[in-house]
Amino acid sequence: MKSGKPTLRLTGLTIFLLALTSPWPAAASETNSTAHKPNIVLVLMDNFGWGEVGAYGGGVMRGAPTPNIDSIAAQGMRLTNFNVEAECTPSRSALLTGRYGIRTRQRENRPPRGVWYGITKWEITLAELLQKQGYVSGIFGKWHLGDTEGRFPTDQGFDEWIGLPRSSDRAFWPDSNSFQPDAHPDIRFAHVMSSRKDEEPQELEVFDRAKRTVMDREITDNTLDFIERQAAAEQPFFAFVTYTQTHEPVDPHPDFYGSTGNGDFADVLAQTDTYVGELLSKLKALGLVEDTIFIFTSDNGREGVPRSFGFTGPWRSGMFSPYEGSLRVPFIIRWPGRIPAQRVSNGMVHQLDVFPTIAQFVGADTPTDRVLDGVDQSGFFMGKTDSSARESLVIYIGNTLFGAKWRDWKILLKEMDSDTYAVKDIAYPSIYNLIVDPKEEVPELNYLNDTWVDFPLYQVIEDHEASLANDPQLPVGD
Repeated sequence: MKSGKPTLRLTGLTIFLLALTSPWPAAASETNSTAHKPNIVLVLMDNFGWGEVGAYGGGVMRGAPTPNIDSIAAQGMRLTNFNVEAECTPSRSALLTGRYGIRTRQRENRPPRGVWYGITKWEITLAELLQKQGYVSGIFGKWHLGDTEGRFPTDQGFDEWIGLPRSSDRAFWPDSNSFQPDAHPDIRFAHVMSSRKDEEPQELEVFDRAKRTVMDREITDNTLDFIERQAAAEQPFFAFVTYTQTHEPVDPHPDFYGSTGNGDFADVLAQTDTYVGELLSKLKALGLVEDTIFIFTSDNGREGVPRSFGFTGPWRSGMFSPYEGSLRVPFIIRWPGRIPAQRVSNGMVHQLDVFPTIAQFVGADTPTDRVLDGVDQSGFFMGKTDSSARESLVIYIGNTLFGAKWRDWKILLKEMDSDTYAVKDIAYPSIYNLIVDPKEEVPELNYLNDTWVDFPLYQVIEDHEASLANDPQLPVGD
């Protein structure tokens, strides 16, 4: 299994000493030199399937053309084999830390934290890495990585935040006539929140269905304002645009309600394309196109509930499952003059790779006191090689290891019912060739002719389990 960093074997004493020293290489220090640092705009959708936009076969077919999002692909690189974790919180954790969600939940000599715990203060986020390079970072939208003291975005490297601490489904609560506030002492309505670095987060409006309809409009407006301010200050910036769509409830803005004639989901798709177009237009108006890395992707595949209207293209199932409809999402990246235009690849990339790749793009060193699972894909993205730097990954649902992928092959140690999401223990692992059987329908279709694939597939799992056993994990008490 290819790895960006060797696994670290550290004793408890070494872990304690590392906690007292800098996690950064000696050469990596906060710098005042921001010349030639690219801006970064990372648009992250919420439960947005592989097949939604035109560049992936959706768009018009889904009831709403997506010319703005498609233009990013035309001007940059589109990945058809971009992989994520199967749930919102581990996915966002992996994206921002370059570490598997299971790794960020480990505790020394204790069971892993719950999957929705988020990240601890000990984790180093992409915003913290960029902070060392003189960047100003803002997150606009959903966080979902910690909502207790010291664990909000502005405690984790972001200079400002306005958005949601948790998930959009809480918008149902204030409008529900069956809501019972006395059911549990911790039950309370979600609020939009706002904070700046070194300030206590403030609660704003209650997040109800009416607020839900305008949330992504406000995310866009706040991002546009942030970009304008940093451009005026000639400051390199990281804008993390975490839209709340298309997580349930899929409620379009009043300006888009009924605009397509194809229902709420198509209206939201048209809305999203318009908002992304506004971000692209702002960069153009400010002369920042060539100086900005622009990424469009998603945290998960479509919603995992039967009433979801999301579309995963040719892939099976949706989020919360170990199948490709859960694990593969769109990923489009544009950096004119650096990333070749109109490039399409089925090379395997994981969201883990975003952290070390952006580090390479901006000239930053990655932390050395922890295991990083991401690999640097900068050469692949820039066309210096036709091959991805990754050929394998592991698959978790919650804290359970479900399987692994190696090249075009996949092994599942457990299966899952696509209708009920019941986990099925199986007597013998299922092995799929994803080129021949992309919908993962017949495990034996190629396997009997190619049982040699057991060796690399099981090696991926064994290497991962060994790396967890040798992981320094987290300092006690964090």
